Amino acid sequence: MTNLNDKEVIAESNIPLTASELGFLWAQYMNDTLDICVMDYFKNICKDKDILPLIENSSNIAKNDIRIISEIFIKENHPIPAGFTDEDVNKDAPRLYSDSFILMYIQKVEVLAMASISMAIGLSARSDVSIFFRELLNSVSELHDNARKVMLAKGVYVRPPQIPSPNQIDFVKNQGFLFDFLGKHKRPLTAIEITHLFNNFQTNAMGKAIMMAFAQVSQNEDVKQFLIKGKEIANKHMKKFGSILIDEDISTPMSLDAHVTDSTIAPFSDKLMMFQTTYMIAAGIGNYGMAAGTCQRIDVSATFARLATEIALYAEDGANILIKHGWLEEPPKSVDREKLANQSN
Repeated sequence: MTNLNDKEVIAESNIPLTASELGFLWAQYMNDTLDICVMDYFKNICKDKDILPLIENSSNIAKNDIRIISEIFIKENHPIPAGFTDEDVNKDAPRLYSDSFILMYIQKVEVLAMASISMAIGLSARSDVSIFFRELLNSVSELHDNARKVMLAKGVYVRPPQIPSPNQIDFVKNQGFLFDFLGKHKRPLTAIEITHLFNNFQTNAMGKAIMMAFAQVSQNEDVKQFLIKGKEIANKHMKKFGSILIDEDISTPMSLDAHVTDSTIAPFSDKLMMFQTTYMIAAGIGNYGMAAGTCQRIDVSATFARLATEIALYAEDGANILIKHGWLEEPPKSVDREKLANQSN
């Protein structure tokens, strides 16, 4: 697992945490407390015996994370985040999602988790923190793999589109490969461009279903209107990505709206629902940024860049609601040197 012995790990753990390490541990703690609330509710409504072990596994991973992160924070004399508690979940609320949706949710959340954990590993210098995130990546990867297998077995895993294998290797001969999209004939999408369009259609479908469900159970008018707007934005983005794929005679995934019931009783607090929504928005901005940077057909790249700006403005609305209602917990931040200097006068 590691070439360092216990004494070396302990010695390194006496070095103060870097901003990166502190930030990733804080974010992981917040997400884990949210995950426990969500999985506690899922455990109560899920009837599928193949999915229940995945829910239990997800919850156990989060509980183990919280224990380890708490130990690190206590040693660093850093306050334990408030996060989310039993007060943020109504385990006895009626079913809001189908079992299939729960399965797809777990698989998609683990994809997001693997991306953020990988970045944490790359930016963690202290061995105990690096080991924690490496072991967490193994656990999350295994859970994702198990969820994928169950999805395949139940026929709910939507495979990305297939394209014919090329007969030969080609090299780009002119700038039309990048810019030739204004005329009647556009060059075909590359495999990478198809991947980003397909993946972002799927993530928007998931986000739309979650926000639609949250909107129908929220009792706070600010939150309700914010979620309705988010559902509309997700639907618009799905149509845009879908139209590009359809123009290329490439199939698109299905909407997940049918997996949301007509319940109007909230299983989660408005604070939790807003936090999860803003987390999904942040992940979406990251996905769009990666797509804009790797899609080589300029019209596709520009579409991702433009839509990223739209959801960034939407995210600001969400942050304002969180602040207004006192729900936005501050992440660790640097010292305000100017304020300290003024206090000394």
